[in-house]
Amino acid sequence: MAESIYGEWIGRSEEARDFATTAAVDRFQAVLDREGPPCRPGDPVPLMAHWLYFLPTARQAELGPDGHPKRGGFLPPVHDLPRRMFAGARYTFVQPLPTGGEITRRSTIVSVKETEGKSGRLVFVTLRNEFSVDGGPVAMIEEQDIVYRGLQGAAAKPASPVAPGEWRRTLVPDATLLFRYSAITFNAHRIHYDLDYVQKEEGYPDLVVHGPLIATLLVDLAERHLGGATMKSFSFRALSPLFAGREMSVNGSPPDADGVVKLWASNNEGGLAMQAEAVVAR
Repeated sequence: MAESIYGEWIGRSEEARDFATTAAVDRFQAVLDREGPPCRPGDPVPLMAHWLYFLPTARQAELGPDGHPKRGGFLPPVHDLPRRMFAGARYTFVQPLPTGGEITRRSTIVSVKETEGKSGRLVFVTLRNEFSVDGGPVAMIEEQDIVYRGLQGAAAKPASPVAPGEWRRTLVPDATLLFRYSAITFNAHRIHYDLDYVQKEEGYPDLVVHGPLIATLLVDLAERHLGGATMKSFSFRALSPLFAGREMSVNGSPPDADGVVKLWASNNEGGLAMQAEAVVAR
């Protein structure tokens, strides 16, 4: 994988501030079908609910044909590769972020690399986000892998078969679930709600389930089985898409001697869609 012509973007950083509202957490819990009392100021922001904050504010006129903000600005302007996907991420959880106060996110472009895949040229951007309470130490670190690709090749490739896990939850993500998750994260990417667009322009058979939503469901599965154990880190890699209206499953195995929890999501045919790993305190 070679360094990119967009190398001048490496090292760029920006800082944003937001207020960690409790109402956003309540909506997040509702989308995940979790029971419990309303969130109160001082309660921790749930794991993977950081996507509820620092939401994009691009005006309607600044959106591209796919619903994403037009290229340029902070991230490299990869104009010649129209498809943009969230390929994976790695998280370190240092301490909880509290609700009810201001939080800060410092973003840095770590790397921009290019390669040739079976469907043509690809550009990979790694973005590091550090979250903290204003003026305090870093509470969470996120490293995102974003991939840009062209329109060539099949949008959905066959997924490798994988066995069910000891922990397992099946569900059918419908258009309502995808809409509600798009709404709470202010995600206008049309592959999640516009069936005509996704079939004619992107070549997918149905609405695509958000990668962050799948990752959140994997963390949720682990938390339901870990009995309150503290999760120290989590990572995931998207391998093949999942689609609305088709059964999917999230799977996992209990922690090993080192506290490592293997997690994965599979499609209705048992094909691997996302691979993940968490580490819990022993």
